[in-house]
Amino acid sequence: MATSKHLIGFLNFLSFLLSIPILGGGIWLSSRANTTDCLQFLQWPLIIIGVSIMVVSLAGLAGACYRNIFLMYVYLWSMFVIIAALVGFVVFAYSVTERGSGRPVMNRVYLDYSLQDYSGWLADRVADQRYWAKISSCIRDSHVCRKMARSAGGAPESADLFYLRKLTPVQ
Repeated sequence: MATSKHLIGFLNFLSFLLSIPILGGGIWLSSRANTTDCLQFLQWPLIIIGVSIMVVSLAGLAGACYRNIFLMYVYLWSMFVIIAALVGFVVFAYSVTERGSGRPVMNRVYLDYSLQDYSGWLADRVADQRYWAKISSCIRDSHVCRKMARSAGGAPESADLFYLRKLTPVQ
């Protein structure tokens, strides 16, 4: 029994330590969040995840070290809810993106992705003007187009050369 108590205590201490950078990342994003919609979108989930992992880890650590049955029940049910939520998120993300695979296009090295290949829910969200404004704001703020630009001898890359580049799905 002492070995399991030490193992649970160690694992909870480790998860507590790992929650600190998650929470720190959320706080760091909140200090920069007034500049872009993308950072505002990410800050609260990171803060909530960091705080919840920290609180659950402390409950498990205290429950294991002090043999507090109530805290161990809180810890077990909280971990069950967190794991179920993560599994639910993974299943949801897979279900809305499962059909979205690229198709080869003639005279292009990269694959072509079409919005109609994805689930109706995702396609409707991306096509909605309110959500598209936020998505396009994120794309502009990340300077993705500027990072993809290449020039040869001071002249911008031609369209034919661009089409022959191997691009990632995000690009």
